Amino acid sequence: MAVSTLVPVLTLPQPIVLLPTARIQAFLDEPAGLKLVELVQRSDAQLVVGTVPCTSASEVYSWGTGARVVRVVRTVSRSSDKAFQVTLHGLSRLYYPDTQSSAPFNPNDLIELTAERPKPDGPPSQEAVATFRAAAAKLLDHLARDTNQQSRRDVYVKISHMLEEVSDDRTPWMADVIVAGINKLDYNDKLAYLSAAAVNDRLRRATELFVKQASISEVTKKIAQSIDETLSKQQKEFFLRQQLAAIQRELQALTRSSNQDAPGGIRPSGTSELDDPEQAEAEDMADIKHKIEAMAKDSEERKMAVREWKRFQRIPSGSVEHGVIRNYLEWLTSIPWPSSSAYATATSSDKLRDRAFLENARKQLDEDHYGLEKIKKRLIEYLAVVRLKQLQAEREASQQPSTSHTHTVSGEASPQRTEGDATSRALALISHALNSRHAASAGVTGVKEKAQAQSQPHAGTQSGEASLPAQLPSTVDKQTPKRGAASKAVKGPILLFVGPPGTGKTSLGQSIARALDRPFQRISLGGVRDEAEIRGHRRTYVASGPGSIVQALRKAGRPDPVILLDEIDKIGQSNFHGDPAAALLEVLDPEQNHSFNDHYINVPIDLSQVLFICTSNSLETISAPLLDRCEIVHLSGYTYDEKLHIARKFLLPKQLKANGLTPEHVVLTQPALLRIATHYTREAGVRSLERAIGAVVRHKAVEWAEYVDSSGNDDISRVPEQVVDGAGVTYKKVVEEHELEKILGIARWDEEEMHREERRGLVYGLVVTGMGEGGILPIETIAVPGGGHLKLTGSLGEVIKESGELALSWVKSHAYDLCITKLRSEDPLKVPDPIDIHLHLPSGAVKKDGPSAGIAMTCAFVSLLTGACVPTNVAMTGEITLRGRVGPVGGIKEKVLGAHRARITKVILPWANRKDVEHDVPPEIRAEMQFVFARTMDEVLEAAFGKGVLNWQRSMVVMESRL
Repeated sequence: MAVSTLVPVLTLPQPIVLLPTARIQAFLDEPAGLKLVELVQRSDAQLVVGTVPCTSASEVYSWGTGARVVRVVRTVSRSSDKAFQVTLHGLSRLYYPDTQSSAPFNPNDLIELTAERPKPDGPPSQEAVATFRAAAAKLLDHLARDTNQQSRRDVYVKISHMLEEVSDDRTPWMADVIVAGINKLDYNDKLAYLSAAAVNDRLRRATELFVKQASISEVTKKIAQSIDETLSKQQKEFFLRQQLAAIQRELQALTRSSNQDAPGGIRPSGTSELDDPEQAEAEDMADIKHKIEAMAKDSEERKMAVREWKRFQRIPSGSVEHGVIRNYLEWLTSIPWPSSSAYATATSSDKLRDRAFLENARKQLDEDHYGLEKIKKRLIEYLAVVRLKQLQAEREASQQPSTSHTHTVSGEASPQRTEGDATSRALALISHALNSRHAASAGVTGVKEKAQAQSQPHAGTQSGEASLPAQLPSTVDKQTPKRGAASKAVKGPILLFVGPPGTGKTSLGQSIARALDRPFQRISLGGVRDEAEIRGHRRTYVASGPGSIVQALRKAGRPDPVILLDEIDKIGQSNFHGDPAAALLEVLDPEQNHSFNDHYINVPIDLSQVLFICTSNSLETISAPLLDRCEIVHLSGYTYDEKLHIARKFLLPKQLKANGLTPEHVVLTQPALLRIATHYTREAGVRSLERAIGAVVRHKAVEWAEYVDSSGNDDISRVPEQVVDGAGVTYKKVVEEHELEKILGIARWDEEEMHREERRGLVYGLVVTGMGEGGILPIETIAVPGGGHLKLTGSLGEVIKESGELALSWVKSHAYDLCITKLRSEDPLKVPDPIDIHLHLPSGAVKKDGPSAGIAMTCAFVSLLTGACVPTNVAMTGEITLRGRVGPVGGIKEKVLGAHRARITKVILPWANRKDVEHDVPPEIRAEMQFVFARTMDEVLEAAFGKGVLNWQRSMVVMESRL
């Protein structure tokens, strides 16, 4: 750069930019004009000042132009801002290193700034000159052809001749001349071009500007040619929409061409639905009209649709009610009505006709889930009924044509029109529609005609877009047999899957949908507390809409989807918003859901063909009427064998794929997988097991990535079982059991529960947690000095407290028989020394309740008072009565599986629960455990302590005299 000099600079307001070779006129206020006149008078030759664009009050642009002051005159304007008028002629570029120190800046002001003149950098390159000449010639040609003034056309022609004759060294000057002559340049483009001091950069920027202006000129010309200039005032809105459509088409073509020219660019296939809003609007309305025509004749939905359609045609498009009715019609016609011919073919009847349908369905369920035989059996029963009903409906439908033909021959009135009548009526309606449409649409061209032409095939024999006749053509009536067949489909059952988290309830619903070849929709009910979420809002509210049931039907697109109502036990309770659980009573009632009423649609909707599947973790929070409508299917926890099989078949491949590995990269040994299931997870489902396996796979992924980076070998087939490269990076694809602690940390569950302590007053009971998981719970008792009272701790409920009092009362009544006391009248808590018994259930933060701990508490009291110990491999559950009877309890499968996880080998259960063990507990679990079914406490004590451990004395009855 040259030496910096202090020069007078004139600030130019936006959007004025003075370029070299250009000439502009600017107005100055009184102080600035007088200062400039003084500088002109003191100058010996023509005064040269600097100009700079004023971008803001705090900063000016860093590049400007040195300009010759051609003329300064005082104006006759009364405005103080226009006291002087100055004419400037641009000479060369100037660089201002300091653009902020003299702030604030005012436009049209004369200030002093330090300026530098850039040094010339030699001639431009041949490539830059060639591209510049071509772009400039193209732009000048467009400008000459587009202008209507002969003088301007002559100027553009002369500049073109100059461009051809100018030398390469003078092309930067020629670029300044042409750019300065373009009036419609953007302000930022002018600033960017002004800052281009290097000749090659200047030519490049000029070329970009010329290409941009040439493209704008072409697009403007095409838009002007595509619009009829004779449109009247009444067609002004249509004219503007035509302009918008033409502009959007040009933008689309420009985007497509840029994508095709770009290396590796994606070439769009076909037009976008966002290109032509006018055409899309017409197509949408034609589609709505077609769906209304496809509705069943005299049906409720068709009557409502026809009434709303007529209202929609009468209301102006700018009205708010117009959009409300449009939205309602879209929702009403998007519902898959079973009686509509538009959805008559949207069934899986072809798959149901296949003789291998049940075999394929059973195979699909087996591939997706391991075990769950009881549930699979119930689903196969339902699928068999669906197939038989569908085949029966098709047979009946095939017999209907012959019956209708017989009725016609016998002279009975037939509801169907003859072919000749239908044809003549259709021709008359088409002729009337064409005549009325020609009279109503005179002068309307372009997109509207195209939209009408596209909507004509959908309109059929309708008389126009403003009205919808009540009768349908004979082609629609021919669909009646299909609708009859569809209406006779079997009603879907209401299944309720109850089980702990992670047992596959939601994924089981997806498998059922795949087996049936039906669409699957999931509705999450957790936290729903408004009835309108189920039934929808009434149309009187702003932004109202249908409920989640109707939304699921619309997404499914068929009247017979599989809808999963997830977490039905966590639905909100009754409040001022209504009771959402009560709203589900109609949805889940097979005798009522054929006419479900949504508040927004306000037309009965048939849900009888929908297969509803509900999921829940417990049944306590579900209302009794809702439970009565569901077929409850219990999903208990998985055994260790099932978990290992699921992990090997499903979870490990899933995690390998998710982490970018293959089965050849990681091999989990069976002992390692078993230790993960037993020591790092303790749940009924498999979610924690999947997370633990994912952690192991991610650890091996890190090792493999480090090994590949250090060795450069990414082929697992060439890697031995264990490798060590020169840098010490190792990779071993086999994961052993002893490596898990390094990968997963210390085991969350150690052997403490497996190796239990055998001591006096300690008995293990069986429990079911609030999430449906089974387990064992120690019942601890100790004797402390006191007055014969019982103390119960451990966050116990009222029922379990009563069970403790019942157990102690039974022990007191049988204390003499158990050799605890010497006389029947003695209280074991007061003789020989008065004591209190403290019974505690660990995990005090967890609330516990229920009658199932009765026999376990009784055994704990007997063990405490007699000194005999119950073996640690024995656990029990059951309710006790005052007579010593053992009553049945629930959750047997969960409790048995929990005991199996805790390595319990002997389980004492009530006699009434033996059927639950035979039906619900897997055979491999029954083979590994010993089950004792007891009717009385005597049998329980003998099974718990062992035969002959307790000394019973029942040989004689002693009567004490009270005389």
